[in-house]
Amino acid sequence: MMAAADAHWSADARAAEEALFGDTLACEAVLPAGFVPGGAANASRAEALLLGLARVEDLRGGDDAGEDKRGELPLLAQRLDAKLDLVLALLARLVRQSGRPLPPVPLRWSVRGLRLRLPERAEPPAAGTAGAVCLQPADWLPDELELPVVVAACDRTGDAVQVWLRFPDLPEGLEEAMGRHLFRMHRRQVAGARRR
Repeated sequence: MMAAADAHWSADARAAEEALFGDTLACEAVLPAGFVPGGAANASRAEALLLGLARVEDLRGGDDAGEDKRGELPLLAQRLDAKLDLVLALLARLVRQSGRPLPPVPLRWSVRGLRLRLPERAEPPAAGTAGAVCLQPADWLPDELELPVVVAACDRTGDAVQVWLRFPDLPEGLEEAMGRHLFRMHRRQVAGARRR
């Protein structure tokens, strides 16, 4: 995603890319996400969501083994796990039907910030604009993670608008929880690449 477009990016966009992702773990994914200019985010709620997500993934053996670890669970636990998957999928579907779902967008994410593609024909926000980024951190979890951000740069290449969003100083607990979540995402991506 980065290599093809970065030659066309402005100097500000390239500087933002280096500031947000240079010398730190970053994950690329396609997730339901969006930027809300002027939006507010609750750091303690975001931290609680990431910590709860980590606990569930630990209990499910969810890092890179996925379905392989399920076979090691007792049969009753496997049944409960499968039922929980079904209930969460149903709940996610109901939540999406009741509101406007976030569109899946390509993004790059580190503990310093995100780069994401805005919808076509979106008005590029000005650098320095404060707001919130909303994203769905797990496909099975029908809840959105809301994080405070400031626009570091914005760049239009053809119809695509990329925006670089940096996190302001976050509470230490939230930064640690996000770092652990990104590490888990990275491990899953590496495991998925190995299986191909």
